[in-house]
Amino acid sequence: MPENRGVVYIEQGKVEVQSIPFPKLETPNGRKIGHGVILRVVSTNICGSDQHMVRGRTTAPAGLVLGHEITGEVIEVGSDVETLKVGDLVSVPFNVACGRCQTCKEQHTGVCLSVNPSRAGGAYGYVDMGGWIGGQAEFVMVPYADFNLLRFPDKAQAMTKIRDLTCLSDILPTGFHGAVTAGVGPGSTVYVAGAGPVGLAAAASARLLGAAVVIVGDLNPARLEHARKVGFETVDLSQDVTLADQIAQILGTPEVDCAIDCVGFEARGHGHAGAQHEAPATVLNSLMEVTRAAGKIGIPGLYVTDDPGAVDPAAKHGSLSIRFGLGWAKSHSFHTGQTPVMKYNRQLMQAILWDRINIAEIVGVQLITLDQAPEGYAAFDAGAPRKFVIDPHQLLAA
Repeated sequence: MPENRGVVYIEQGKVEVQSIPFPKLETPNGRKIGHGVILRVVSTNICGSDQHMVRGRTTAPAGLVLGHEITGEVIEVGSDVETLKVGDLVSVPFNVACGRCQTCKEQHTGVCLSVNPSRAGGAYGYVDMGGWIGGQAEFVMVPYADFNLLRFPDKAQAMTKIRDLTCLSDILPTGFHGAVTAGVGPGSTVYVAGAGPVGLAAAASARLLGAAVVIVGDLNPARLEHARKVGFETVDLSQDVTLADQIAQILGTPEVDCAIDCVGFEARGHGHAGAQHEAPATVLNSLMEVTRAAGKIGIPGLYVTDDPGAVDPAAKHGSLSIRFGLGWAKSHSFHTGQTPVMKYNRQLMQAILWDRINIAEIVGVQLITLDQAPEGYAAFDAGAPRKFVIDPHQLLAA
């Protein structure tokens, strides 16, 4: 039996690289399938969503193999797979989707009705997402492969762009989805909450969509400095100056056309004192304040139904003190939920291949080995302005 190793969640604040079973062409409940493939993982990324679990902010069980941002090479093909072959290089959308149910047929692959017995929507290596084994590993199985996988048309060309293409599995489509659902278009003024990798991907997507100016807000000075280096305006939310006033200093008006929440439920308050404390509704409330009347707010930032580490009893069950009346009064539109990666990944692949977006530089891709994954988690948790990309077989480094 071939060997396999992966990044495993041990307990709050701790992950380890362990030997794990080599993948089989079967579902999490052990049913054999012919529609899957097995991949040798070429790259697999550490995501902020993974950090929520590692921080103990979800009900993730010990022993969970992490990782939902996967790019890989096909090494085994199921009997029912028709459009893929051994040797193909593919991007794996983080959504596990069947391609057959009503929501998949409507392109809402983030809420597939067939791949998770407990709720709509599945994902690799994530709590309550169907039990699919994660891909921060040397090998992984992907079901419904004909539907799910995006094959790169020229393998050699793709490998020259692999640091960018690895972002297609999640953060670039997620940022793009946030920008699209916020209504970004030519000439838009845009505010992005969060200068982490998803926030920078949203900012880059807004620029790709023709925004006139993109402002990124964060509390982390290193991340803000990186955002400025890659061409975005910034606001420092740790300062005792309101977000609206800081936006007005840039635009001449305290409001923007479009806003994107790339922070999610672990948000902190604004200002010197507020930044010291968690305030999960802060971002959403601030976006309603600074988005113009009839504007749109995209919310790709993660919110959960159960948060054992929340600051108050209501937030433990996903209930936040949101000023919904303000949003109603300003006729705002809100769009939430998992990004349907397949809706965007092919066009974003072309944007990368034709040098329309340099996403690896923008999000600060940094390669690490599989054995360095625990250190990568720690550095990311500490706020490093990096997107840590695991190179399990040393293919990217080579």
